[in-house]
Amino acid sequence: MRTTTTATATTARGRRLTALTALAASTALLAACSSSGSGTKADGGSGTVTLRIGTFGSFGYDNDTGAKLYAEYEKLHPGIKIVESNVADGQKYWDTLKLRLSRDSGLADIQAVEVGYVAEATGPGLAGKWVDLGSTGGADLGAYLDWKTKQATTADGKVIGLGTDIGPMAICYNKDLFAKAGLPTDRAQVGALWAGSWDRFLEAGRGYQAKAPEGTAFHDSASGLFNAVVASEPIQYADAKGELDYRNSPGVKKAWSIATTAATGGITAKLRQFDEKGTWNAGFKNNRFATVACPSWMTGIIKDQAGPENQGKWDIAPAPVAGNWGGSFLAVPKSGGHVKEAAELAAWLTAPAQHAKVFAVNGNIPSTKETLSSPAVRDATLPFFGDTPVGRIYSEAAAGIKAVPISRWDGQVKTFLTDNGILDIEQRGTDPAQAWSNVDKLVDDKIQK
Repeated sequence: MRTTTTATATTARGRRLTALTALAASTALLAACSSSGSGTKADGGSGTVTLRIGTFGSFGYDNDTGAKLYAEYEKLHPGIKIVESNVADGQKYWDTLKLRLSRDSGLADIQAVEVGYVAEATGPGLAGKWVDLGSTGGADLGAYLDWKTKQATTADGKVIGLGTDIGPMAICYNKDLFAKAGLPTDRAQVGALWAGSWDRFLEAGRGYQAKAPEGTAFHDSASGLFNAVVASEPIQYADAKGELDYRNSPGVKKAWSIATTAATGGITAKLRQFDEKGTWNAGFKNNRFATVACPSWMTGIIKDQAGPENQGKWDIAPAPVAGNWGGSFLAVPKSGGHVKEAAELAAWLTAPAQHAKVFAVNGNIPSTKETLSSPAVRDATLPFFGDTPVGRIYSEAAAGIKAVPISRWDGQVKTFLTDNGILDIEQRGTDPAQAWSNVDKLVDDKIQK
């Protein structure tokens, strides 16, 4: 999933962290989660192997609101107990994970890795920290989308991550708020409002704000909009060689223009996605905004945060331009105490059968070929969204996804652009040119040394 970014879940981060603050936060989180280190023989000498899995956002595996895959696996393997440690903030998750990897300490047996960081995970500094899942655990690598597996492959051919999901784009919208603002609610008519152009999406936002119900905004977050526009572009943060080049990227320039226009134009709720205070989450329940850029994994978040009282109020329309925002992998650190068992669990969780179960509950579009093209996905609906043809909408969007070059710094630069750039414009009124300059300084200081 994202994050996050965004994120893809997306990958959000606290405001203007200095290097010292980031280290302190990561260290504190490491200490707080030290119990989620490598699996150990557990519980009174029973011989049970406890496998710990570290995730962010909503992967849909859990036994509460997810597909109950952990319970299913434990039933199939009576000697295994699974414990998940989950955090909302993908950027903090990755910062902490890198610290743990550097120390070979405090790691879960399985660690999720978001696509924005997978190039760093497979790069020279971290590639040696992971188990080769092409030779351990029994995963059928041919089952996954080829471009997805390639993203998690090191220079010497080792596959360090198995694909969980991809993030084909749509727009989720609140039908009640659209009706009150005098906009159409039929998904075909809604999609026609902005088909083919993010500028048309902004125009629809201005139309909404002209008659907006009091206290509501057309869109949740300019940062989320930025991520969506970037996700629809063939050139994003990296050049064709995979080197960071966001300053010259036409995709980043377009996304910055669209997002800053939204931020200064009064059509957003000025929220930071995945904020630690839960203000953005509460916005779904309280109907504070009418639209959200909606990669497939976002449907599970809307369901959980809007709650059953809002079931049937949200619908899904195609995005102005198709794209892929987010998607993740499961990886197994070499330093784990139960590498074989962890690799087998990762292979099982990401197999086609389990992908289908997660999609049916959480809406995460699979990254396995068989499942992506299956009737179980194409014809699926999600109860929260009523009769919306969720599977068809996202399957059609997924068919247009093309792999784009990624660099090892994509996730970090995305966080700087959104949390330290666009959010400053949105919440503090910073001039867009100054905000861009501030981001450049952060990148120069923390990345391009």
